[in-house]
Amino acid sequence: MGNIKGIIFDYGGTIDSRGVHWSEIIWEGYQKAQLEVTKEQFRECYVYAERELARTPHILPHHNFYDLLLIKMHIELGYLAEQNLIEASIIDEKAVSIAKYCYDSARQCVEEARPTIEALHKEYPLVLVSNFYGNVESVLADFNMRHYFNEVVESAVVGVRKPDPRIFMLGVEALDLSPENVLVIGDSYKKDIVPAETIGCNVAWIKGKGWTEEEDAVTHPCIITKLSEVLKMV
Repeated sequence: MGNIKGIIFDYGGTIDSRGVHWSEIIWEGYQKAQLEVTKEQFRECYVYAERELARTPHILPHHNFYDLLLIKMHIELGYLAEQNLIEASIIDEKAVSIAKYCYDSARQCVEEARPTIEALHKEYPLVLVSNFYGNVESVLADFNMRHYFNEVVESAVVGVRKPDPRIFMLGVEALDLSPENVLVIGDSYKKDIVPAETIGCNVAWIKGKGWTEEEDAVTHPCIITKLSEVLKMV
């Protein structure tokens, strides 16, 4: 990849969870909080909360990642209570417990990623392209990561969501480069790798545990297992 002149990063899953789908991190939080629900029941409430957050602007621009997690956990646990799977009386306590676990996990992953991002920042212009809730700027600021990125392209702000390749083209345009001179680093095959390759970008897929067995089974010549491996690619 000697032709790389700029880099696009995904955020969620790529920088903050070592390529592991965020549902898996939250599920770990459920187990730490000793919530007695099945994985299937959890996945149902996870999907419900994602759809609710897409319908209604619960997440505001000033919310950091802990704020986001706490709001999301209240929605998930509220759904489980409505289904009579947990007692409503435990929602507040368990929501705080899970949100803290997930926030601490994200902070640890961000700090692991920092040396790689810092090294790339010194050599290349970086742009962030993310499906997020309108608060990714606040998330980045809270983790002291915003200064690494020349521009931030966020789905809730620009009105285009992955896997639509147009959101990656906005990132390419922000770099003022041609797609063949851009490396896209992401954790989702369908939402990052495929659309980025569609417009002619180079890719690095940080592959961890995904949402589906189908995606887990996919192979690709540009898979990395940890973010620091990118330094050997550019």
